[in-house]
Amino acid sequence: MKVIVVIPAHNEAQTIGPLAEAVRALGYDCIVIDDGSVDKTGEVAGQARAVVLKTAVKSGKGNALKMGFDHVLKGDYEALIAMDGDGQHSPSDIAAFVACCQDTNADIVSGNRMFNPQGMPLVRLATNYFMSWLISLFCRQPIPDTQCGFRLIKTKVLRAIKLESSDFEIETEVLIKASKKGFKIASVGIQTIYRDEVSKIQPVRDTFRFIAYLWRELRRKND
Repeated sequence: MKVIVVIPAHNEAQTIGPLAEAVRALGYDCIVIDDGSVDKTGEVAGQARAVVLKTAVKSGKGNALKMGFDHVLKGDYEALIAMDGDGQHSPSDIAAFVACCQDTNADIVSGNRMFNPQGMPLVRLATNYFMSWLISLFCRQPIPDTQCGFRLIKTKVLRAIKLESSDFEIETEVLIKASKKGFKIASVGIQTIYRDEVSKIQPVRDTFRFIAYLWRELRRKND
């Protein structure tokens, strides 16, 4: 399976270099989308031998991922691995995603932090449990950690769906639209590395954004 790693990043100059270097050391091509960073994120990623795409201003995680997806679809890759750029995801887990995909014939493999959520702030933990339960209902298949940004997506899925979200809700949109097309979703346990960084997700605001997106999808289905 030919796989490429896609990393959206905003002001991640401290973590993006070692992350991209570790991905490249494992033999994978790597794309970093520098989403309007005001630090040296793009420069550091380029020094780590990643392909760097840039936006002039911060456009949101969804727009950054869509830029990366479009670039991947121009190549002959069978799948991509999406990772966050803040160092919370370990490249050593990539092999588990690929193995799960091959063993289960899944079209998407979502990372699962919930089997060992130690260190996850309580508010984020509660939000994640609620959203994962709700989105699993929409998808009609169990997905224990729908908000994890670490996942494998086959390129045939991205060719079959049209993504519209501009920010964090894109991760929900991928799962729901792929499920509507009949694609299989599996999950694999991952480690999550918590440091002193502040999460870019705002639990209250972004939960309302997710619910608003789900409402739009429900209305679209009924239409």
